[in-house]
Order: sequence, then C-alpha cells, then structure tokens
Amino acid sequence: MKRILFICGTMNQATQMLQIAGELPEYDRVFSPQYCDGFLELVRPLGWLDFTTPGNPWVRKISQFLADHSLQEDYRGLQGQYDLVLIPTDLIIPRNILNSHIVLVQEGMTDPENFAFHLVKSVRFLPRWIASSAASGLSDLYDVFCVASDGYRELFIRKGVKPEKIVVTGIPNFDHCSQYLVNDFPYRDYVLVCTSDARETFKIENRARFIRRCVDIAAGRPLLFKLHPNENKDRARREIERIAPDALVFAEGRTEEMIANCRVLITQYSSVVYVGMALGKEVHSYFDVRELRRLMPVQNASAAKNIASLCRNVLESGEAPVRQGKLELAS
Repeated sequence: MKRILFICGTMNQATQMLQIAGELPEYDRVFSPQYCDGFLELVRPLGWLDFTTPGNPWVRKISQFLADHSLQEDYRGLQGQYDLVLIPTDLIIPRNILNSHIVLVQEGMTDPENFAFHLVKSVRFLPRWIASSAASGLSDLYDVFCVASDGYRELFIRKGVKPEKIVVTGIPNFDHCSQYLVNDFPYRDYVLVCTSDARETFKIENRARFIRRCVDIAAGRPLLFKLHPNENKDRARREIERIAPDALVFAEGRTEEMIANCRVLITQYSSVVYVGMALGKEVHSYFDVRELRRLMPVQNASAAKNIASLCRNVLESGEAPVRQGKLELAS
C-alpha cells in the first residue's frame, strides 16, 4: 500500500487535508503538524517560532486535532519514506520529503506583494518565508500546485509560478460556502468583524483605529468580533471593550457559520472574506474587493475530490520526482 503524508499547519489547513484524505481511502494516510529543519529547527525549541505554524503552540494544537479524529500521526515524517506528501505551503519545505512526490494545496488568500516579496524574488538564496504567503508557489519544489480559481492561477503565473504546474481544483473549506447557511449559531443580522494576527506576525496594525472604523460601519447595529486563533486574545478583548463595550467577542466557534448569519462582514487580511462574498454579504476588506471577486474560489463542492484525483495521477504515474527548485540556506 502506497503511503501519503499530509502536513498540517493551521486548523484551516488541517481540516482541508482531512477532507482530501477522506477521498483517498485506498492509501495509507498519515498526518503531521507543520515542521522545519536547518536553522529554523535549531531555534524552534527556544520558542522563537511560537508565533508560526511550526512553533510549539500550533504543533500541540494540531497534534490534539489529529488525536481527536483518531488519525495516524508521524510528526516530522520520521517513520519511513512516503510516496506522496501534501503540503499547505512551500515557504518551508523540509529536506526529508524531497525524494517524495509533492502536491502543494493553496490554503486561502495570499499576503500583499510588499518589499520582502520583491526582495525574495530578486535574491533567490533568501528564505521565502520572510515574504510570508505572498511568495507561495515560488519554490518550484512540488509536482502540482492546486489553486482556488482561474483568478488565482493568473495571479500565481504573474508572480513567477510555472503555468504547467498549476491546476484549478478549488480548495476545501471554500468550495461550498452555501452549506454554512444551515447552522445553530444563535445570533443573526449583525455586523461581524474577523480580526487578524498582524501584530503577532510582525506586521504593523493600528487596532484602535480599526475598531473605530468597525463601529462606524455598524452605525448602531449589533457588533460581533471573532478573534483570530493566533492573536493575543486578552489584549484584543481589552481593546474592544474600551472602544466598543457593547460588542460581543468570540474567541472560539465556527467562523463560517457566524458569517452565514451576519448582515455585514468586516475583515482585514483573512480568507474568510470569500465565504461572505460567496453568500452575498456586504463585505469590507483591506484588499480591493473588486480584485477579491476576480480571485474568488470556485464553488464546485468537489475540491477535495478533485485534489484527490490529481494525487492518484501523481502516485500512479510511475515517474520519479524531479526537483528543479532550490532550498534556501535558512529553510
């Protein structure tokens, strides 16, 4: 039986990988939290990566998720060779998977192309992760890149990804948003704010100004905040209470169901804006909403099945993996 390793970073990535694995029952399916090697692995035990998915807090969270779903876990992929590895990002690619076939699955939206992105493209030995998800797909160390839409295919080609490696499959969690309309979340017809972890990932954010903008958009309507799972929740609650004391604040719960019941959705850099757009909500984002509509994930309700079909093709092709990209020194 051929073996597949599914690498999971965020909870969104983990649930997407679980759906894809469910479409591949004929293979030995094993899971691992996100991991790294080289310099990053040297500093990880010191807590330097705790704000990222290979860091200890996220590893524990994903490991618990895998245990709760009775899934096989092989942290760091140490239990032998895998025929295929599915990765949710190529910003960090561990060396021990390079002899396997690799399928890259887009998680959601990508960060803006800032100075770090152009620096990484110009100076190829620099690690891609300094540009965050703006550099997604640039490693060229995978067999296939599964993306959300034709709009994203065009975007990744413009960034420099090889067209022949990109396949529009849709992406799980964002391919069938109408399913979230049936839920038991008790509130309705409110303005929902989905915050970001910008400060935790060393981006600049004026949270007080953002909250005041949300209050202005709400214009007296009920206001709910859903906190990003990676942000400092105690600090976020204090900031909201100072400026919007009547707002409800949720640190847990299904964000998609909260969006389904809202009237207006306000986001910063979150992929959940696509759920609101798919459900016809009034949306506000730090990104250009017209551009987001062009990038909108296809609503085919079959992304996991499409990706699984590609995985079968890769596994049964009989061809050996070919690696044309380069690993950075600090990967």
